[in-house]
Amino acid sequence: MGSTSESTKASAHGAPIQKKPICVVVGVGPGNGAAFARRFASEGYAVAMIARSRTFIDQLADELPDAHAYTCDIGVVADVERVFAAIAADLGPVDVLIYNVGKGLWGSVEEVTPEAFEESWRVNALGGFVAARCVLPAMKKSGKGSVLFIGATASRRGGAKTAAFASAKAAQRSLAESMARDAWPFGVHVALVIIDGVVDEPAARVKLIDKPDGFFVKSDDIAETLVMLTRQKPSAWSFEVEARPFGESW
Repeated sequence: MGSTSESTKASAHGAPIQKKPICVVVGVGPGNGAAFARRFASEGYAVAMIARSRTFIDQLADELPDAHAYTCDIGVVADVERVFAAIAADLGPVDVLIYNVGKGLWGSVEEVTPEAFEESWRVNALGGFVAARCVLPAMKKSGKGSVLFIGATASRRGGAKTAAFASAKAAQRSLAESMARDAWPFGVHVALVIIDGVVDEPAARVKLIDKPDGFFVKSDDIAETLVMLTRQKPSAWSFEVEARPFGESW
């Protein structure tokens, strides 16, 4: 449980033991990130979990088989490069990268500071750019792999109070689309999951106590969508998938 993963070793009979595939989840907290880590661990992946603080991911690593906790400030280029170098050294080449980061800074153009605007862009777009650069070369060389971004409907429209968030998510979506056009011919599936709804997390339940269960997007169900994307056949790959509760207006 939570121990350092191992490279391919010989079994007692001398036959090689197949190395586990590696899944990296960037942005692991009690909601989506934890659900993604649990689901891919259940699929037999060694899971590297990245967050700014170790407290939660250390606990989760103890619960899951072959799970590993790493800290990183995803908006700092050198820190992203450092943590992906550590993951490569500890576990090997990455098979699935899930970029589950969505820094929400709310306010109008006049209310959001330039520093906050830049921070939102760094976390949502720049971090994904640098993380992808760390894993794409090996994926292209092997002719397989998945890079999955968790997006938002804000990427398609700018609300009065989403000057920073919508801009950053739009940049993330365009980045993912550019990356998909480049990487698909090499066998690397880049996809974007647009979440249209409120994710079912404890804080959301407290804030929206009057809402029925069907109002919320379930993290475990989003995780199923991600697994589905990694299993799609190349002749019918999806780039953009929308995930919303059945009762959501759209």
